[in-house]
Amino acid sequence: MLSSLTRWVSRGAFQVLKGTHSRPQLIKTPHTGNQTLAAAPLPFTGGSLGVRQARALDQERLLQIDWDDGSCSLYPFTWLRDNCQCPLCTLQSAQARRLLMSDLDVHTGMDQVQLMDNKVSITWPDQHSSEFDPDWLKKRCFSSEARQALQEELFLNEREYWDSGLQIPTADFQEVLHDDKAALAWLEALRRNGIVYLRGAPAEKGQVARLSQRIGYLRLTFYGHTWQVQDKPKANNVAYTSGELSLHTDYPALHHPPGVQFLHCVCQAEQGGESEVVDGFHMAEQLRREDPEAFNILSSLRVDFTDSGSDYCDFSVQSKNHIIDVDSDGRVVRINYNNATRDSVLDLPLHQVQLFYSSLKAFVELLSRPENVFTYRMEPGDLVTFDNWRLLHGRKSYLSRGQNSRHLEGAYLDWDEVMSRLRTLRKTVRGDS
Repeated sequence: MLSSLTRWVSRGAFQVLKGTHSRPQLIKTPHTGNQTLAAAPLPFTGGSLGVRQARALDQERLLQIDWDDGSCSLYPFTWLRDNCQCPLCTLQSAQARRLLMSDLDVHTGMDQVQLMDNKVSITWPDQHSSEFDPDWLKKRCFSSEARQALQEELFLNEREYWDSGLQIPTADFQEVLHDDKAALAWLEALRRNGIVYLRGAPAEKGQVARLSQRIGYLRLTFYGHTWQVQDKPKANNVAYTSGELSLHTDYPALHHPPGVQFLHCVCQAEQGGESEVVDGFHMAEQLRREDPEAFNILSSLRVDFTDSGSDYCDFSVQSKNHIIDVDSDGRVVRINYNNATRDSVLDLPLHQVQLFYSSLKAFVELLSRPENVFTYRMEPGDLVTFDNWRLLHGRKSYLSRGQNSRHLEGAYLDWDEVMSRLRTLRKTVRGDS
């Protein structure tokens, strides 16, 4: 049976991704208190949808569009005037608004609306004219279903949750570099599932930089554009030792931590060094169900993180972050947790200190349950890509043997760049508008 991941991977490219384990398929857990966006219908599918009637509702200051399929959409006058597509109001070559807010009448009326060549034509009180394509309007319908569907199309907020039974999606490194369908399938899986494994990269430095060029560019941090995870004398980071690394996200000491991380295996330890990952979003939702008070504490109190030293340059960074970040709808959007860089400074009132420790302990114990941790071993030429805002990752200790010891090369990217490339690839591969 095809895994749930395989079913949603882009048509024609799904064979690029396959499970490397025969464990149960991905576990999908709905967001607590939120509708799963994939269940909402798209604004419209197929060819152009015709307009049966367009009329102004002057008292409500709304334009009503009746569509050929019997549905109806409402558009505020002010929004229509603000988004006039004529050359005076929109720079078409950049799809950028030229109309200044200072020139927008936010209480505008509408003199006339008519259908001309299946376009909605509007004349405004100052006799300016606007024309709107029906497909353009339908996609921007203000119904809750259409808005949710469009947000899912733009941001791919739906996630596939998993536990220790993860079938880790896998792709070929060279195909991702050179085939648009493979690259799109990789990025969609990365967004939905949080982790994708690439095989077949040369076992030498420089491959994370090559892969980043498929997207755009790397995120520069105080550790450089790329960084070498090795056992180093006088290490300036606990990752640069041979000891165990507890589950963590990278760089919560920054107010905007990197969104995506690449790790490429150049050389593996003879003994130890296995990697561990946990689905932080899944665990946060589980914490919300099992211990609502702990979830509320970790999503409302800001914790101090710090990192200092010298690498790409000398640095001393300080941040205040929630362990669990949620958006205005209560949806988990980022995990910020690294025990090594959690500061001794704890800017909390005295009565909240014990509540914080008890809540964090409950979350870490949940993360560490064997049924929630997926363990894998990288071999030279393997490259793992994962969501640093969602996954917590760790490493078992290993035996260090000098020059031939374990060596991973790492790099960061931001989600803005990754999502930008995903959208442009969808246009190339599928013709999405």
